[in-house]
Amino acid sequence: MKRQEEKQSTKTNTRNGNSNGGTAAKPKQNSKGGMLTQLKKSVKKATESPVREDVKRTTAPTKNRSTSAQASENKSEPLKIIPLGGLNEIGKNLTILEYKNDIMLVDCGFSFPEDEMYGIDIVLPDFTYLIKNANKVKGLILTHGHEDHIGAVPYLLKQLNIPVYGTRLTIGLVENKLKEHGIRGNLKRINPGDKVKIGLFEVETIRVTHSVVDAICLSINTPVGTIFHTGDFKIDYTPVDGAPIDFARLAEIGKRGVKLLMADSTNAMRPGYTASEKVVGEALGNIFRSAEGRIIIATFSSNVHRVQRIIDNAVACGRKVAISGRSMINVVNLAIELGYISIPANTLVDINKLKGIPDSKVLIVTTGSQGEPMSALSRMSTSEHKSVQIRKGDMVILSSTPVPGNEKTVSNVVNKLFEKGADVIYSDIADIHVSGHACQEELKLIHSLIKPTYFMPVHGEYRHLKRHALLAESLGMDSEDIFILENGDMLSLTKQSADLSYNVVSADPVLVDGLGVGDVGNIVLRDRRLLSEAGLIVVVATINRATKEIISGPDIISRGFVYVRENSDLIDEAKIVAQKALEKSHRSNGADWNAMKTCVKEEMRSFIYKSTGRNPVILPIFMEA
Repeated sequence: MKRQEEKQSTKTNTRNGNSNGGTAAKPKQNSKGGMLTQLKKSVKKATESPVREDVKRTTAPTKNRSTSAQASENKSEPLKIIPLGGLNEIGKNLTILEYKNDIMLVDCGFSFPEDEMYGIDIVLPDFTYLIKNANKVKGLILTHGHEDHIGAVPYLLKQLNIPVYGTRLTIGLVENKLKEHGIRGNLKRINPGDKVKIGLFEVETIRVTHSVVDAICLSINTPVGTIFHTGDFKIDYTPVDGAPIDFARLAEIGKRGVKLLMADSTNAMRPGYTASEKVVGEALGNIFRSAEGRIIIATFSSNVHRVQRIIDNAVACGRKVAISGRSMINVVNLAIELGYISIPANTLVDINKLKGIPDSKVLIVTTGSQGEPMSALSRMSTSEHKSVQIRKGDMVILSSTPVPGNEKTVSNVVNKLFEKGADVIYSDIADIHVSGHACQEELKLIHSLIKPTYFMPVHGEYRHLKRHALLAESLGMDSEDIFILENGDMLSLTKQSADLSYNVVSADPVLVDGLGVGDVGNIVLRDRRLLSEAGLIVVVATINRATKEIISGPDIISRGFVYVRENSDLIDEAKIVAQKALEKSHRSNGADWNAMKTCVKEEMRSFIYKSTGRNPVILPIFMEA
């Protein structure tokens, strides 16, 4: 297993591969043997293992090959697999497959900012490598329509003019995004079961079940063997749309031979199976029948099957349905247009025209299941929604579980809803949500069907990737054939071997703040953090241009530090400190303004810390007169 263990070793450990799959039957090599032992084993097998020297994460490894057999193998071009996002995180999934002059991309999503990313709207993958190799990029294929897989497509298409392949709902969601950005794209609709050629890569798409319709996995035929990418999936034997995974086709692909499996790791720590979406429909039906007032239910807008079950249960209970939230309205309209949602006549009502309908006959489907600050449900909880005010007797249902990192925001919304007198039902107290990702037993089934030579866990934080790697080992896979990567690493595959290189490509997160893309970096975030923690003090003074003497000031302006009216003594003392610092600097450095600013900052910082124990941002501003 390559990652933390590999960092501690200086042994060569590049692996020979069996292109026919069948991991359990492959003999295990002793990774502690020296180079001579490795060469003897290679001669005995009549294939040569390339030699690789381990390196730190700061640089890509340099490989030194000493034999003619190694030099011969070195001539064969490797397939490069480079993740730009989606590893050690939940979000911004983007994977590069590169062979010679052809690059194919799998997914292109964004992630939401972490708590310390003040003011940041979304986080994108770093497209630098793709822009540098724009002539090689032949196309992008999308596995499904969730934001963490399609959200960054508009930003990519502003840089590269490439075809984008996806199923009907996925492409429909991308079209809506491109309209919002005012751009057009070369979008190509495909169906599960289609075969697509992207450069020299031949891609077969296979239907999978997930929490959004039209999800697919990918069997990618490459010059070095088949790469199988599961996308996000779970195994639902009773899917709402009646279209389960084609297990027979997966078995055929596995029997034919798979070089590398890249599989969803989100639920790798959960034992057992993920429940069917039908369980949620039944639970919601029971809850709806017991409700006496309005029902307000929040769920992911992309979960079209969930929305359909909500509408079906509402109709069965004689309730009218109103839709709230821009993304929910857009997705429902698109799903109706494509035939994924069917709503009986006279069921939908305008959210602004509910006054004449009894509460017992109203159901509102809304966004905000993750507690997003600007979502419809959050605005309802703070009485800022223009059409819906929460009142006693309302039943609010959060048909989701918090995405890691969103637990606090969801909890805050739930508390506000309770304070307003609503009955709140969430996943901790009822079966009103099921995951769209495979648990351990489902992952075992995929591994057993695909039987890969090598395995690379994807889509998860490190703990998820590590647990998935251990699960593969428990099925008989050699730990040296399992590669745990980080964003920017590269896995190189030939017909005989696999090799891992570190930090090959820049994969730092690109931050989007308003219309600015990438113009906010670590320094700006540090300043924002400091401002949020201790506030700002501005020292303003006017200085004579000729004599460099102080004409007015220094004045102190404070924001987010102390309440000035109640701390006038502190502010007066700070003014004296600033004035003395200016006079001291003028005597020592003359007209050097930079030196004056530095002196004022240092003296003020020392005084403020001694007086308050705080470290606000201190900003001197001098004006000439």
